[in-house]
Amino acid sequence: MTTTVTTEPATTAESRFEPVIIGFTCNWCSYRAADLAGTARVKYAPNVRLIRLMCSGRLDPTFVLRALSDGADGVMITGCHPGECHYIEQNLNALRRFLLLRRTLEQFGIERGRVKLVWASAAEGVRLGHEIDTFVEEVRALGPLDWPTSRLEGPEAIGSLGIPPEEIVPEGVTIPIAPVASEAAAPNLAEVTA
Repeated sequence: MTTTVTTEPATTAESRFEPVIIGFTCNWCSYRAADLAGTARVKYAPNVRLIRLMCSGRLDPTFVLRALSDGADGVMITGCHPGECHYIEQNLNALRRFLLLRRTLEQFGIERGRVKLVWASAAEGVRLGHEIDTFVEEVRALGPLDWPTSRLEGPEAIGSLGIPPEEIVPEGVTIPIAPVASEAAAPNLAEVTA
């Protein structure tokens, strides 16, 4: 008796690209909107990882660059509607930074659609859920972001340029590595809790 086993191709749901999206949210409006969406059991894509900031104006563009270089496929920035910011005009500063950031990312060869700015008040949980779903689909259509994700330092970073390190840095010479400005300003958690 012969048994024939046939394998079916993977379903589209299994083989579909699932983007990783980092969402920077304002504490006073859009984070509360996300909380309202969860409380109201509004269904939205689970692809977004929310990071709460006190204000969208607090968002440093390096946060977005770091998220993308660490493997995120898209970044969503959310804040209070213009004119309703708890810190007066800081969301307008976020808008200016967002526009400059998109131009900078284009120079890196990253599509503008990978970064999105959304205004959402605390009462707009359903709208925020819809915006998240829309953004996930937009990023899914763009495909994965193929940006180098390795964080090499010192001679290893020099070697990643394609030039042997010994041609740039003579043997026995050490390269001091200065901390990134945002890391230098951040307190060490062990020191704070001690």
